[in-house]
Amino acid sequence: MKRITLLFIVMLGIAHFVAVIRSEDDDPAEDIGEWDDGGDEGLEDEDDDDDGTEVKDENGVLILRDSNFDTFMEDKDTVLVEFYAPWCGHCKQFTPEYEKIAQILKENDPPIPVAKVDATKESALGGRFEVSGYPTFKIMKKGEPVEYDGDRTQQAIVARVKEVAQPDWKPPPEATLVLTKDNFDEIVNEADIILVEFYAPWCGHCKRLAPEFEKAAQELSTRTPPIPLAKVDATVEPDLATKYGVSGYPTLKIFRKGKPFEYTGPREKLGIVDFMSDQAGTPSKQIQTVKQIQELIKDGDDAVIVGVFTDEGDAALEVYMEACNVLRDDYRFRHTFSSDVAKFLKASSGQVVMMQPEKFRSKHEPESWSLAIKDSTASSEIQDFFKKNVLPLVGHRKQSNDAKRYTKRPLVVVYYGVDFSFDYRVATQFWRGKVLEVAKDFPEYTFAIADEEDYADELKSLGLSDSGEDVNAAILGDGGKKYPMEPEELDSDVLRDFVMAFKKGKLKPIVKSQPIPKNKGPVKVVVGKTFDDIVMDKKKDVLIEFYAPWCGHCKKLDPDYNALGKKYKNEKNLVIAKMDATANDVPHDSYKVEGFPTIYFAPRNKKESPVKFEGGQRDLETLSTFLEEHATKLSQKKDEL
Repeated sequence: MKRITLLFIVMLGIAHFVAVIRSEDDDPAEDIGEWDDGGDEGLEDEDDDDDGTEVKDENGVLILRDSNFDTFMEDKDTVLVEFYAPWCGHCKQFTPEYEKIAQILKENDPPIPVAKVDATKESALGGRFEVSGYPTFKIMKKGEPVEYDGDRTQQAIVARVKEVAQPDWKPPPEATLVLTKDNFDEIVNEADIILVEFYAPWCGHCKRLAPEFEKAAQELSTRTPPIPLAKVDATVEPDLATKYGVSGYPTLKIFRKGKPFEYTGPREKLGIVDFMSDQAGTPSKQIQTVKQIQELIKDGDDAVIVGVFTDEGDAALEVYMEACNVLRDDYRFRHTFSSDVAKFLKASSGQVVMMQPEKFRSKHEPESWSLAIKDSTASSEIQDFFKKNVLPLVGHRKQSNDAKRYTKRPLVVVYYGVDFSFDYRVATQFWRGKVLEVAKDFPEYTFAIADEEDYADELKSLGLSDSGEDVNAAILGDGGKKYPMEPEELDSDVLRDFVMAFKKGKLKPIVKSQPIPKNKGPVKVVVGKTFDDIVMDKKKDVLIEFYAPWCGHCKKLDPDYNALGKKYKNEKNLVIAKMDATANDVPHDSYKVEGFPTIYFAPRNKKESPVKFEGGQRDLETLSTFLEEHATKLSQKKDEL
């Protein structure tokens, strides 16, 4: 009897085991996934008739999907939702806290559901709620999302959710002003400063900017005085868009008493707030004493710019301020009403004076430059004056001024231990003097000295890091081309011969490059030596990804990027390409790589003006949309691809 009973128990166990295995095989999509704690909870309740609308629970947190999200939200007042990625370290780390939040809100009166969405699987929801980072929290109030941007702590999240759950809670009124052709001039012309966004409702970049823009508007509205932010639907107000040269979305412009200026700041809340707060002040600071000017000349690192005027009502001051506003991010401007300062500068009212700090002066260039502002002087003329005279004959190129002062090519750079402090100034000026003797003979080129430690990576890319010389030189040419000088003890004659050889076209640029690959796959591999042949081919559109072998985001992108290559493999006028930017030079300045992956679309007719991909989701669908939006020639209809 015991043997029969034991046999019966064993058979029941085997049957149960087979049933569980079949359950997993029949519907693998219902598996809880990477956040499963290893148990079979959730599998016991599955059945073959599940249509995807069932809402499952994992440690008190509900699991929502594309298929059940809207149905679940229909009768709910308030729901907390986390959008996560299974591979996200922050998400995994926050899991225990999130489960505690779920338990606390479950005990609320009435209970508040807490849910999560795997945004990597439920792509429709991820796209719908513009999820671009993980974890992202949304508080759903009667089916509408309320942004949560507070601290990622149990206390802060619970407090905010309970606040939104109150029966009388209403979202704050929108701080962003809505402009139309009927109120645009009235509002913009009266504002000392206002930031205006021209957008299109269908634009993905505009949708991503919208919550950040609104949060910035709310914060800036509390400033004293407040700085207004406004928006214009360019699809509804095409005349306004045309008037202000709007050709893409979103376009942001700063207006000062109705005059437009380009917005060059960040596009997230804190960046917008800081940038606009800085923009709200006057672009020029008043100088009242000669001592202030003397200190700038003695210790400064950049050109000293001073406008001399009679008083605040001087008409020339208004023109000067307009020019300063355009360039306020790149220069430091001063103005004065002091006759003593004017005398020191040897300037009269209505003149703008530019001079270099003492350490950059030389016998080969004037001590100062001046421009008289007349009734006919345009703001653009003053701007050109600033740009023309801002650099000394041989300046000090640094990481802090490189992007603003030393973008013009060709640029002749001499590298050594540059140090203007008291103990090293003599040695620094000795070598700078050698460079000055050459620079005076080549006014068409920009010359600079640079500290070899500040530019160690650049020296390495030039092949000069181990040259053995105390002083090295190179020419940075157009299109990212680089011309290192052969290691040799530097003096004026050696440097002059090097620059003259460049001028005569006798130098060949160096390009860091991997070996040229065979390229048999759907995605072409580009290296430094083939960049011009493939990416700059004027007969073909090219989508190129710049990646790093160690980059996790790049590895995650690989399957979708390869799928993109296969999808368009029959397009003769289109190339899908990638390049290891750590092992190859990118020989064109237009293709800046500041992070990985970086993706550009290079139209066949505008190779020097590539379009950077800045979409939140890097998946096949989003990349396809981006590509088709910018492609100049596709052989198949887009809806057939």
